[in-house]
Amino acid sequence: MSAARGRANQSLYLARILLDAWDEALDRQELPARVVNQAFLPAVKLHLGQAYGWFLLAAAQLDRLPERPPARSAELPPVPEGKAVPGEIRELSQLESGGWLADMLADEQPLAAPQPVARDNLVIATAAMPGAAEARDWLAKLGALFERMGDSLNEY
Repeated sequence: MSAARGRANQSLYLARILLDAWDEALDRQELPARVVNQAFLPAVKLHLGQAYGWFLLAAAQLDRLPERPPARSAELPPVPEGKAVPGEIRELSQLESGGWLADMLADEQPLAAPQPVARDNLVIATAAMPGAAEARDWLAKLGALFERMGDSLNEY
């Protein structure tokens, strides 16, 4: 296992710890769910984003790792002349443009108050902020993606 893949796995582990604490905080119902979500979402997204960045570096198979992982595939160093962009990087780049990975990587303002929306003479607050269930889904999908792509990376 490469050093970058090890760091990706560590970041996934830290996200899992936070998600467990998030679920426990929601179960206790001591605070409104919106407040608990605002407290945990940024930290979980940070660890998931770092896991993704370290995995990008593992897929790029760089000789030297930077101090911090990239946030997206476009931030990877250029591929040396004469080498092709790995298929995993191309696939990850496509996933970044839409779907669950794009949602996970999206820059949000989680501390903003919900925006009121008028509907049939009623004003309701909409909460566009992802919750613990969606973050846990991101963790599972990221882990599955790493597992699938990791098998092909190990063949090199």
